[in-house]
Amino acid sequence: MASLADIRARLAAQENKGQNKNSGNQSDNAIYPFWNIDEGATSTVRFLPDGDNNNSFFWVERQVIKLPFNGVKGDSNVKQITVQVPCVEMYGDNCPVLAEVRPWYKDDTLKDMANKYWKKRSYVFQGFVRQNPLGDDKTPANPIRRFVITSQLFALIKASLMDPELDELPTDYQRGLDFNIKKTTKGGYPDYTTSTWARKESSLTEAEQAAIEAHGLYNLADFLPKKPSEAELRIIKEMFEASVDGRPYDNDKWGAYYRPYGLEAPAGAVSAVSEVTQEAAVVATTNTVASVVEDEVPFEVDQPIVVPTTNTSSDKAQDILQMIRARQQNKA
Repeated sequence: MASLADIRARLAAQENKGQNKNSGNQSDNAIYPFWNIDEGATSTVRFLPDGDNNNSFFWVERQVIKLPFNGVKGDSNVKQITVQVPCVEMYGDNCPVLAEVRPWYKDDTLKDMANKYWKKRSYVFQGFVRQNPLGDDKTPANPIRRFVITSQLFALIKASLMDPELDELPTDYQRGLDFNIKKTTKGGYPDYTTSTWARKESSLTEAEQAAIEAHGLYNLADFLPKKPSEAELRIIKEMFEASVDGRPYDNDKWGAYYRPYGLEAPAGAVSAVSEVTQEAAVVATTNTVASVVEDEVPFEVDQPIVVPTTNTSSDKAQDILQMIRARQQNKA
C-alpha cells in the first residue's frame, strides 16, 4: 500500500509532466449513485486502497470518447444516440480520434466541435458508504461500493492530498478520513464543489474490517475499458468519421463492436466489445470481455456544440469533416 508521501510525489510528477508537455462483473448495485441525492443533501463515503498493490493511488483513471449519431440506420423511430468508446491514450497509445481532433483547437471556429469529441475523464474509486441519504438505495451483499468520480470532484480530492497539513493517507484503516459529497446547484446544474474531507480522523468499524476480510478489495483496473485491438481501433475511427459527417449509426457494421444501450447486436454477431447498460452504469460482460464502468452520470453535462458554418455547402453536417481536413491541408 502506497504512503501519502508516495501519492504526493506521483501527483507532483504528473503535474510537472503535464506542464512540460504544455498541455467479468455484472450489474450488482456495486456502483453508488451519489448523483441521485437531493439538492442540499450529503453522502459520506470512506475510500479504500486499490486491491492492486502496484497502484500507488487509490483510484484509476478512465478516458472515453462519446460519439453522437443522428439515429440508427434503417430505424426512423430513433432520433439521437451516443456510443461511448475507450480512448487508448489511457493505455499510453496514440488515439486515432484525438489525432484528428487536436489540430481543430488551432482554429477558433472548430473549438466547440473539438470539445464535442474530446476525451472525457473519470476516476474509479472504492469504499464504504457511511451516510446514505438515498432511501431507495440498497446496500449489496458486499458493502464495498465503487464510485465513479468526475473531474470536478477529483480536483478537490487531489488538492486535499497535496495539502501539507494532511498527515495520514485518507484510506488508512485506523487514521483515515471520510469524504463528504455535498450536492448543490450552480447555473442550473448540479454542483459538488463544496464537498469536503471530514475534519477528524476515524478508524474503520469492526463490520467494515470484516467486510474487507470476507470480500477483499477490488482491483480497480478490472473496471477499465478493454483495450481495443487494431481492428477495433479501425472501427472506432470509422464510427468517428461517420459521426462527424452526420450519418446514422450502422448496427450491421459496428454492432458487434460498440453500440449504445438498448440496441441488440446484429444477428449472428459475436460481441467483441461490451454493451453499455443503463445503470449509470456497468457494461455487461462476456467470458472474453473485461467489464467497464460507465461514466454516463447526470452531473457531467456537455456544453452545447456550435457547428461551424460558412457561406458554402460546408454548413451541411456531412461536409464538416471534409471542411476540417481541407483547412488543415491549406494551413500546412
